[in-house]
Amino acid sequence: MATFKLIEYQDASPEVRAIYDDIMATRKIDWINNFWKGIAHDPATLKRTWESIKQIMAPGALDALTKELLYIAVSVTNNCSYCIASHTASARDNLSASSPLRTASSNVLPSYTEPAIACPCRTRAIALHGTADGGHGARRGAASRCGWE
Repeated sequence: MATFKLIEYQDASPEVRAIYDDIMATRKIDWINNFWKGIAHDPATLKRTWESIKQIMAPGALDALTKELLYIAVSVTNNCSYCIASHTASARDNLSASSPLRTASSNVLPSYTEPAIACPCRTRAIALHGTADGGHGARRGAASRCGWE
């Protein structure tokens, strides 16, 4: 299987950095996950994919939480631990503090602040995501996004 280096922010072209900046600003985060770093080898694909995701996740008939839950369902169907972890974290982030699902979710959605089991991403990390950390990427010393480590 061919592998390639992920495009880190500091190594990115100005075009890719602009897209990374938009991703971070839109998602209100301070890091870029490995999904985006992996497709950044082709800036046109990166831009097209990000624009598509922004359109999908924009306000509409379904709220952001429902969309993330659909992403989780597809990720489970595709048996992608990386995607399951990423969309689970995003779903948890979309739960409002007053939502009755916030309490219920602790029994359904894995917590990424309180590890429960060994991260499934590690077992196939190199083959699936090209990195030993399961594709999570560094978060300045914090636990991985899924927290299953």
